[in-house]
Amino acid sequence: MPTETKTTCPYCGVGCGVIATVDDYGKASVKGDPGHPANFGRLCSKGSALAETIDLDGRVLYPEIDGQRANWNDALDLVASKFCEAIAEHGPDSVAFYVSGQCLTEDYYVANKLMKGFIGSANIDTNSRLCMASSVAGHRRAFGSDTVPGTYEDLELADLIVLVGSNLAWCHPVLNQRIQAAKQSRPDMKIVTIDPRRSVSADLADMHLMIKSDGDVALFNGLLAHLAGSSAFDQDYVSAHTIGFNDALEAAQTRSMLDVSEETGLAAGELRAFYRLFETTEKVVTCYSQGVNQSSIGTDKVNAIINCHLATGRIGKPGMGPFSLTGQPNAMGGREVGGLANMLAAHMNIEDEAARDRVQRFWNSPTMAARPGLKAVEMFEAVADGRIKALWIMATNPVVSMPDADRVREAISNCPFVVVSDIQKNTDTAALAHVLLPAAGWGEKDGTVTNSERRISRQRNFLDLPGDAKPDWWHMAEVAKRMGFDGFDYDNPATIFAEHAALSGFENGGTRDFDIGAKADISPGIFEAMSPFQWPHRKGAPEGVTRFFADGQFYTPDRKARFISVKSERDDRTSKDAPFILNTGRIRDQWHTMTRTGKAARLSSHLAEPFAEINPADAAELGIDKAGLVRVENSFGSVVLRALLTERQPRGGVFVPMHWNDEYSANARVAALLAPHTDPISGQPALKNIGVKVRPAEMAYHGFAVVAFRPERLEAPYWAVAKTEAGWRVEFGFDKALDDIEAWCRDTFGLFDRGEHLAYVDNPTRQQRHGFFDGERLLLAFYAAPEPVAVSRDWAVKQLSTPLETARARFAVLAGRPGTDQMDPGATVCSCFSVGINQIVGAVAGGCHTVEAIGRQLNAGTNCGSCRIEIKGIIDGCLRQAAE
Repeated sequence: MPTETKTTCPYCGVGCGVIATVDDYGKASVKGDPGHPANFGRLCSKGSALAETIDLDGRVLYPEIDGQRANWNDALDLVASKFCEAIAEHGPDSVAFYVSGQCLTEDYYVANKLMKGFIGSANIDTNSRLCMASSVAGHRRAFGSDTVPGTYEDLELADLIVLVGSNLAWCHPVLNQRIQAAKQSRPDMKIVTIDPRRSVSADLADMHLMIKSDGDVALFNGLLAHLAGSSAFDQDYVSAHTIGFNDALEAAQTRSMLDVSEETGLAAGELRAFYRLFETTEKVVTCYSQGVNQSSIGTDKVNAIINCHLATGRIGKPGMGPFSLTGQPNAMGGREVGGLANMLAAHMNIEDEAARDRVQRFWNSPTMAARPGLKAVEMFEAVADGRIKALWIMATNPVVSMPDADRVREAISNCPFVVVSDIQKNTDTAALAHVLLPAAGWGEKDGTVTNSERRISRQRNFLDLPGDAKPDWWHMAEVAKRMGFDGFDYDNPATIFAEHAALSGFENGGTRDFDIGAKADISPGIFEAMSPFQWPHRKGAPEGVTRFFADGQFYTPDRKARFISVKSERDDRTSKDAPFILNTGRIRDQWHTMTRTGKAARLSSHLAEPFAEINPADAAELGIDKAGLVRVENSFGSVVLRALLTERQPRGGVFVPMHWNDEYSANARVAALLAPHTDPISGQPALKNIGVKVRPAEMAYHGFAVVAFRPERLEAPYWAVAKTEAGWRVEFGFDKALDDIEAWCRDTFGLFDRGEHLAYVDNPTRQQRHGFFDGERLLLAFYAAPEPVAVSRDWAVKQLSTPLETARARFAVLAGRPGTDQMDPGATVCSCFSVGINQIVGAVAGGCHTVEAIGRQLNAGTNCGSCRIEIKGIIDGCLRQAAE
């Protein structure tokens, strides 16, 4: 009989519930959990494709030492001995852990306990440093604790939602659906987007403010100054529950409206309209994400936003408050256990001597880290200069994601001892490991995660562990025991969770925000069945939806919130040699460095290669053609990408996604261009305001291939490979023409003497098309031309799974387009149902003039909803053209 397991999605911080079903043949499928309070059954395109990412291709199945298979005892003994040697010779600060928001809370807890309480160093940091560290710092400065005040319900109750630095429609699609459903039921609800790009989210907004990069402090300081002189200012709340208002206001008032306009790039009329809307709307939620956090002034941005909510008393009440949208599935869980280098367990402060004593007594540990450790950028600088002798990297890929990525790769390469725990063998970072440990992946993991609204959910296993793979907490606990430490005899994640819960309630008494002491005595059976719940859940108190700070009580010594005086200081990082501002971020269907999403064909169908968004006017001045290749570069590095010309990108800026790496492209690791600028308070790197030069990447020849198997060796100045339903697609750019294309194809794709070869060569245009067939099956089609190849790519991809029974069908492959009796679906718009633009255009011509009608006809837009905005744009374009 098929078995159903309720679990949680491993992607963004929304924390959607998933029901995984495994049939009698062992095949898994997924659907949204209608009973989960985060998503009520909705899933985004990535969540919907989870079952397509759990194969064993490329998996690490056994421990490896120096690239050779080993057993667990030898691998763990070596890890323990190397860490012990480094500590004995160089001290506890000579070792470090770099962990991940992909880890479960139980993994995080054991790692933090081992490093801070037993090794005695705080050198444990996480890729969440790149994600939400400025939110943590801003919360702690204002509230005295890292507390998210509100809940997802507030997004549906608000009359105004301000999205700052958040492309919600693509990066948190399920929350976007909830907001859009609320707006549909209450059309008077307003949405404002604030972003240097006009992202897809802006198309759903009532107002879009195309702000200059890092202009947010000026914008919200201006808002604070405006609010202070308006009826929205809550003098009673400010007097009773806050301190520091006058200093914050004085800093804000140093800038005139003209100054704010100059620093933000917004017209005075735009500023006044936004300020007036915020002033006159009581129920306002300000959501912010990476555009705020990933900045060298990110913490000040967070506090500038919080200041406005404190000034109006709009915090902790239904439909009101600042709301940090977490990027990773368990960045919040990592914060709860103290997984950042400057935090202690259970939201306690590492600088607090009493807190350190409390945690040490609870753990009965031999020592306790007495000061903050190295934050992510500092950590890899310490690896580079030799201070770190042993490094353990877990569930993350810093060679792709860290700023100054080439230097990070060099640093890890030269580190005396590197351990990597991961599920995939071929990541850019795993290739540098002295010891590679096979970890449990999604579907095999068992534990908990915490989402953006403080909701703890179970991530349950429904698949057996493959090979010798083990969960991350087991890796750490076994090494701890081999290092001679007690307190790591865990048999299951329930035991770890219970200890974590007990610590949260230990000597708490309501003095700390994070408290799940009610779960301290949880048994493995009850843990297995545990439903999602929101913290706090204090011992003896009932579960329930909780908002913080409505009573005006905060977690500072005097229980009052702090206004933070912030100055609007923008760094102009452009120069004569680097006149463009580089902005990096995520796209709709990919996640982080594509370790998981790169396996799902439909997730690569929407945007299949690395690209740079450029304003058409800038492209024209630079001589960059539509779909041409561009080089984006600065003194740190250089990448080659496909040009995507769009008015959504302001002049003088370029947007590049963060996802592509050396496994999927020749030269697209954009983090190599990112200078290691960090926020001085949070240590979070600035990933969205980097000076670069943009120019055409001149290629003598271009190619496009569809192939039935992944090529092992690709050599070209530009290539990008993506999974398809029945094989792979590859884009090429060559610095010289290929002499013998048939021979090149056979060698590059490993065909050798296999396959019947057909070719079309047009000498005047220098276009060539080559097909290799095994009977009715297409093995390889390769198209080459002096300019970017004009081929119907989605149609060509489908030929890999189409029986080509006749010579006419095989010659059609060389033509690169369907015959008159076949429809070309066009570029994919809806990844969930593989619906192309030509299909939508055809449906519009047939009378489907609304997004809902398209959904009924083609299913497009009816699952995750991320493509609905794009569909509407296609409909509007078709109708305008018809009217003309």
